[in-house]
Amino acid sequence: MTYGVQVPQKRRAVRWRPVLGVLVAVAILAGAGYWMHNARGDDGDAEVAAATERVEEFLSVWEAGNADEAASHTDAPDAAESLVDSVLTNLKPTETDIAVDGDAERVGEEVKVPFRVEMQIPGVGEYAWNSNATARKKEGEEWEVVFTTPMVHPEMKHGQTLALQSRERAKILDSTGAELQAASLTGTVDPKSGKGVSGLQGRYDEQLTGGGGGTKSVVVADRDSGRAVKRLGEEKGSRGEPVETTIDPSVQVAAAEALEGVDKNAAIVAVAPSSGRILAAANVPGGMNRALTGRYAPGSTFKVVSAAALLKTGMRPEDVADCPEFAYVNGQRFENQDRFTLPAGSSFKDSFAESCNTFFVDARDKMSNSALWDTAQAFGIGGVWDVGAVTFDGAVPVSENENEKAASMIGQARVEASPLVMASVAATVKEGEFKQPVLVPDAVREKHEAPEALDPAVVADLRMMMRATVTEGAGVELRNVPGRPHAKTGTAEFGDEDPPRTHAWMIGFQGDRDLAWAVLLEDGGSGGADAGPIAAKFLRNLG
Repeated sequence: MTYGVQVPQKRRAVRWRPVLGVLVAVAILAGAGYWMHNARGDDGDAEVAAATERVEEFLSVWEAGNADEAASHTDAPDAAESLVDSVLTNLKPTETDIAVDGDAERVGEEVKVPFRVEMQIPGVGEYAWNSNATARKKEGEEWEVVFTTPMVHPEMKHGQTLALQSRERAKILDSTGAELQAASLTGTVDPKSGKGVSGLQGRYDEQLTGGGGGTKSVVVADRDSGRAVKRLGEEKGSRGEPVETTIDPSVQVAAAEALEGVDKNAAIVAVAPSSGRILAAANVPGGMNRALTGRYAPGSTFKVVSAAALLKTGMRPEDVADCPEFAYVNGQRFENQDRFTLPAGSSFKDSFAESCNTFFVDARDKMSNSALWDTAQAFGIGGVWDVGAVTFDGAVPVSENENEKAASMIGQARVEASPLVMASVAATVKEGEFKQPVLVPDAVREKHEAPEALDPAVVADLRMMMRATVTEGAGVELRNVPGRPHAKTGTAEFGDEDPPRTHAWMIGFQGDRDLAWAVLLEDGGSGGADAGPIAAKFLRNLG
């Protein structure tokens, strides 16, 4: 196929190269005087030089992209302008250098002048060819270039032109072998250069194109049909190879449809707990892949990690866990969403299920400053994940003071995670151990291994408490969703406004299938009330 063009208006000085038989001017001193020999020698040499000059004029204006002016130097202006313009329009060179390249030769009444064309062509790189121009003297003693199609390029015949043909780019595939339908994952390809510039298209550009730096080829094409009849030059690289991902198309569609109509930045991620395979990653709007690379305070979804740390200290789900309206740390006041409280005698399980901030803030005294960081290691958070794509793998810094420790207990302060990280937290509870997420298995060289595993008793308690979040607590939106969902809600504060704005989260896993998930709604309000319905829609879409 051919493409439009903007021809660079570059003009350089004509380069003249001496031809055979032309003598260099020599000054011979004779006493006080001197004489100079004619540099052109005899009349034959002068005509060769004149013919060469005419050819160079033609080449110079062709180089500058002036097809009409170049054509005026030929014996067939209309045909020359049409073909030269076609070649420049189709190839769209960003740089062009055309010059005589060798010695001119007199053949009868004509002069043959060799020349070379060098172009920088987007998607191709440097492309060059050699050809010959014939000059003939017309009436009136002026020379003109004899125009023929092969003169422009020796591989062309009448009725043909030069064009660009895109090299076949291999596809990015889902787990079924079909082309992946997930724009925020696949990324984009520059339509001008044919080069992948973002997402998987950018990361695996060399694999998808076969390498060699070229995404297009110069071809001889029929001018009437546009059909390529001959590929020119050496093919750079080998045939592109597809990129195979773990995305399950049915889960991806369910996630994408759950986000339809959402007017906030949002993401859904789903993983297979048994293997870590990423089954879906959907984003609205498109562009940024916030599902894998976003950095957010996880809010109360992080209480899964905080609860694991408390369970490690020996605390039990049935232990009394007061949930007052406020908790104070060095004069800083913490409160629950809408300042709710729980009845006296409420349990640790109740405070988890209802997402009581004040209990978790007060419970910090049971742990060291590094306890959350230590426990997060068992969930793989903060490690370097070799997923096969760019990801943000979470951060849980060791608390520097009591206030930071208190805020970290409820997923604030310097705690950060992506939706992928939080889906993996839920997957770790489901599976009982961390399995690093994977998107492109063939690209993974070394998976991150958690330095320690969760105690089976801690895992069992977390599963029970996440199920209670659905059946008794803030995860009420999932109460009638099939598949025995286990969940944790989250409302994460951000910014400096008063009252603060909040991201809405919900994470969880299905009791009856190999699936864990996370939903994020930026600036979306409440985890239970706002992220919950999106999560419910996603799970129902799965069928």
